[in-house]
Amino acid sequence: MWSLIQAAGWPIWPLIAASVIALALIFERLWSLRLAVVAPPGMVDRVLNDYRQFGTTPELLAKTAAQGPLGRILAAGLANVKSPRPVMREAIEEVGRVVTHDLERYLTTLGTIAAMSPLLGLFGTVVGMIEIFASQSSSASNPLQLAQGISIALYNTAMGLIVAIPSMIFYRHFRAKVDALVVEMEQQAIKLVDFAHGDRS
Repeated sequence: MWSLIQAAGWPIWPLIAASVIALALIFERLWSLRLAVVAPPGMVDRVLNDYRQFGTTPELLAKTAAQGPLGRILAAGLANVKSPRPVMREAIEEVGRVVTHDLERYLTTLGTIAAMSPLLGLFGTVVGMIEIFASQSSSASNPLQLAQGISIALYNTAMGLIVAIPSMIFYRHFRAKVDALVVEMEQQAIKLVDFAHGDRS
């Protein structure tokens, strides 16, 4: 492995740093965007059950808000359960925007890495080409410098693509997953609003 890094030259280091950051972000988002963490199935029914039994108590609001992103949205609805329907919906939407922003955390960084990695690879290719041209002189050519230039160009191009492709795949996957989770949370919040205003039993 170290021999490959040496053959790729110093331009490989930004790509290695980008790959480590991308890998950390991918694992973090895979863990944080699980359905069981963001919007546990049946959660709204359990919250409504507690609301029927105990009413809107500070304990219920704190317990609900502590149950993740959907819990924060439902807690905002419960806190305004006696308000008119438009006010309750507005409170839910305000918290929903904050929750959506939190769900999209780090995705911009991951998308930037996906977009910039091929350019970093291209930069390494340019450095390698400079090495290749520098190996040629009017009197003689330096085969070691020529080989080094070719290695830098090829390894950096390959590494740029190796980092960019998975980063872009996971970036698109996470964007779609966040959209799906937001729709799911909206549906659950609507259930709460309908129940509070007598549209559902």
